[in-house]
Amino acid sequence: MSRSSTSETAATSVDADRLDPKARMVLILLLAAVFVVFLNETTMSVAIPTIIADLGITAAEGQWLTTGYALTMAVVIPITGWLLQRLNTRPVFITAMSLFTAGTLIAATAPVFEVLVVGRVVQATGTAIMMPLMMTTVMTIVPKHMLGRIMGRISMVFSLAPALGPTIAGFLLQAFDQQWRGLFFVMLPLAIAMLVLGVVLVPNVSETRRIPLDAPSVVLSALGFSTLVYGLSSIGLAAESAAIVSPWLPIAIGVGLLAAFVFRQFALQRRDAAFLDLRTFRARTFSLAIVLFSLAMLMMFGFVITMPLYLQYALLQPTEVIGLVMLPGGLLMGLLGPTVGRLYDRVGPRPLVIPGAIAVSVAVWAFALLLDVNSSVWLVAAIQTTLFLGFAFLFPPLFTASLGSLPSHLYSHGSALIATLQQVAGAAGAAVFVALFTISLAASGSTVVPEAAPADIADAAKLAFLAGAFVSLGIVAVALFVRKPAVPEVSDASLVSATEVSAH
Repeated sequence: MSRSSTSETAATSVDADRLDPKARMVLILLLAAVFVVFLNETTMSVAIPTIIADLGITAAEGQWLTTGYALTMAVVIPITGWLLQRLNTRPVFITAMSLFTAGTLIAATAPVFEVLVVGRVVQATGTAIMMPLMMTTVMTIVPKHMLGRIMGRISMVFSLAPALGPTIAGFLLQAFDQQWRGLFFVMLPLAIAMLVLGVVLVPNVSETRRIPLDAPSVVLSALGFSTLVYGLSSIGLAAESAAIVSPWLPIAIGVGLLAAFVFRQFALQRRDAAFLDLRTFRARTFSLAIVLFSLAMLMMFGFVITMPLYLQYALLQPTEVIGLVMLPGGLLMGLLGPTVGRLYDRVGPRPLVIPGAIAVSVAVWAFALLLDVNSSVWLVAAIQTTLFLGFAFLFPPLFTASLGSLPSHLYSHGSALIATLQQVAGAAGAAVFVALFTISLAASGSTVVPEAAPADIADAAKLAFLAGAFVSLGIVAVALFVRKPAVPEVSDASLVSATEVSAH
């Protein structure tokens, strides 16, 4: 081979490992925007105790700042599958960041708690659009041989933002003299900057097509998810005798509406027009991964909302210390993302998810059995780091294995189902943990967190953690059966035949 031929081959190899400038610009802007919206989502966990004290609300009401956010995302995410096929990249980006910016402004200037919740809901709508936009765009512009590397970077962003959020919030609350509005005023210029950059720099990289939106599916999913999580959240209000109706009524209605939604999808699947194609659950690995995702997200959201209450009102720690306690585990989870992804390619999911599930279970049982009003902050930090180390070995392998078990036709439906059920499970986790926390606090004679005795706060947190400990046993059990799919576990034949029938 001549020297010139060798040089050309090397140049071609280098170019093959690089994104073109247009694709690189889109990816950088999307990563930056997703980092901002995810950072905003997790700063709220540390600020909730301060908001409870400032606005004179209960813990059960305060948890709606996270539950409402997660619930909104669960309602909106399924719709984005249709939206991303109807609109191009740039207008979807502008829509998402406009909603997020408007919600941030509403929250920053909210005069009462109800307006603050509205601001969070508007923020969540923008965030819900941004998440699928990121994944869909990456699958469109990134060559297959580079997907693993890029997904590792995305995993870092998804993990580092939640890791840094509580710490940044703690220091900002200290800097603003416990004025929680400062969190939103700091986030506002960042959101505006992302919006302006999107208007100027984001190109259109996707292809659009006209597809119908099944209105009954939208209504059933929105009402089903919202009433179900409202019912779960009302369990805490019922403990305070503040619930308007029995929590079991909206829970039953939500389950019924979601059952109708499922049957609706079965009917639509016959002509390949499902709003969310449930044929994804024919893949054994996908189904197992969904269960693990849901249980792990339930655990994480419950922990994130309960731990700051325990640290601030049982151990009497300032907000900046709370952020530092929660920082190491989150950082470890983010930084391990690319490494865990490479290990998955070599050894598959089981050597990763089984130790990860065991670490999660050990950590949550330690919280339930070892922590009390006299616990060391260092002990709390050590257990919290172990918990998030377990999450680091769970999430990347489960996401990769779940979608890897599906044919390409079902990728978008699988991603939407994972994202939706993650948010619903997270909302349910926050609701259940706070409900148990509130029930225990009410049994001790207190309903307002800042006025409760530190020992009562510690006991209430331990009850919530104990429930999580039993859930963690299910995580370990399911992890034993996850494997790496060699080929898609769902045949394309049924999808092809359905499409042909629809065409005829």
